[in-house]
Amino acid sequence: MNDLEKQLTDTRNELTRTQNTLKTTGESLESTAKELESNKAVLGDIKPKLEQATALIEENTQSNAALSTELEGLKSQLESANTKVNELESTLESRKEELGATISDLSTELEESKSKIQGFENMAAEMEINKEQTGKLTAEIQELNNKLSATQDENTNLNSQLIELNNVLLQKDTKIQELTDNIDNKEKLVDAQTARLEEVETELGELKPPELGSGGFAAEERTTCPMCGAVGGNIKQIEDKSKVLSYVGHIPMYAKKHVCKKCGYEF
Repeated sequence: MNDLEKQLTDTRNELTRTQNTLKTTGESLESTAKELESNKAVLGDIKPKLEQATALIEENTQSNAALSTELEGLKSQLESANTKVNELESTLESRKEELGATISDLSTELEESKSKIQGFENMAAEMEINKEQTGKLTAEIQELNNKLSATQDENTNLNSQLIELNNVLLQKDTKIQELTDNIDNKEKLVDAQTARLEEVETELGELKPPELGSGGFAAEERTTCPMCGAVGGNIKQIEDKSKVLSYVGHIPMYAKKHVCKKCGYEF
């Protein structure tokens, strides 16, 4: 019983830590949502501010991915807790079987004791002449009655222990259900946050002005891959993370480079 109580206490502490982690995750998601709303309010036609908002969205997307990873870790912890509960349930079932066998043995012994008492009472009635033997039989009957009382008390204690174990298991099932509900709510919050990030990225893509060359035509229309000669839509422009042009606040502004979609050459 001490081992079971220790295991249940450890599991309860682990569940409490998991709930605290989930609470911290929720607060982080709320902070991210507020930051996105603030970024959307300051979007305008000025290109540096637009690029700054794009960089913030990338950071929030990475944060969201980290939260998803943390959520998977919490799920693993929940599965571990469920495994421990299953082990406790197996132990409890084993304990129930042992208690049932003990109760059955005690009941059998009780019936045998009653039979002996009845036999001794019959013998005492037939041997009233021999007072000495009657006294011995009376003492044996009293001893058997004491054993019978002790057996009944032990049976009562075993039933009480069985009821306590059932109550502990019921409390553990309730805690597991609460933790499962909290994780489901966090998953819904993460999904909503991801959908919101995709909407903001779409709006930023619509607000971003096209990059034009000196003649007013799209720059990529005139860009040619030096490796395979591909032009136009086969050439895309990305940020060169190795070259920082300037900083807007704490956000770096990177140089641009071209990537050929056909051969993958970067220039």
